[in-house]
Amino acid sequence: MLVEAAWAYRFRASRSRAIKEREVGVSQEVREIAWKAQVRLCGKYRRLQAKGKNKQQTITAVARELVGFIWAVAQEENLLAT
Repeated sequence: MLVEAAWAYRFRASRSRAIKEREVGVSQEVREIAWKAQVRLCGKYRRLQAKGKNKQQTITAVARELVGFIWAVAQEENLLAT
């Protein structure tokens, strides 16, 4: 699932109308983490491709870093729940 999600970072970071609609009811802290992830992971994809890495290596690296952002959101949600 992470690898499939990582393919989305081939495209430039943006907040589409669909994303804005899904953000309703989400805390500001989580929205900030999500935006930071989008910007960073899109940049990582571009940098690795520019270095000549093959697409599978690039996507695997992006998916690995995506796990860290998922963890950060989970931690933030735990803090908000307590």
